[in-house]
Formats: sequence, C-alpha cells, structure tokens
Amino acid sequence: MQNHNNTPTELKTFPEPGEAPQRPWHFEVSRLLTQAATLCIEHGLEIDAYLSGAWAAYVDARPGMRSQLEELQLRDQLDELRKLGRVAQA
Repeated sequence: MQNHNNTPTELKTFPEPGEAPQRPWHFEVSRLLTQAATLCIEHGLEIDAYLSGAWAAYVDARPGMRSQLEELQLRDQLDELRKLGRVAQA
C-alpha cells in the first residue's frame, strides 16, 4: 500500500522590496471555497451534493488516493466478514 503524506505544505514566499507580502495559501483556499459555496447556494444545490463534489475534487487532485481509500475500505469489509465467520482467516 502506498503511503501519502496528507499534510499540506505551506509555500513560503518572500516579497520583493517595496512589494506587499502575499497571503498564505490557505487564505486563497478559503476564498475559493466561499465562492464555490455561494454559487451552489445561489443555484439551489443541496449541501450533500456540494460536499460530495468538493470531496471528489479533493480526491481526484491527489494521485493514488482513490485507490488507497478503496483498498482500506476493502480491508475493513474483509475484517468485518472474518469477525462474522463468513470468510476464513489465513
């Protein structure tokens, strides 16, 4: 199983002399999420659809994450079946 570091790294930027410092990346993320939420509300999108779309976009942006999550889900299902005695243990 592939291990992914899910901790975002903050990009450090240094302004040129006389230039205003840039905001950290999470300010831009917050602004974009607020804009997306506002658009969804304006168009009557249900919260579950918004959250599902946001989660799908996040997973799609992380190569290998979808298969890692599917593998974890499969392992959990097999463990549950073993506990119930429906699948033999090796």
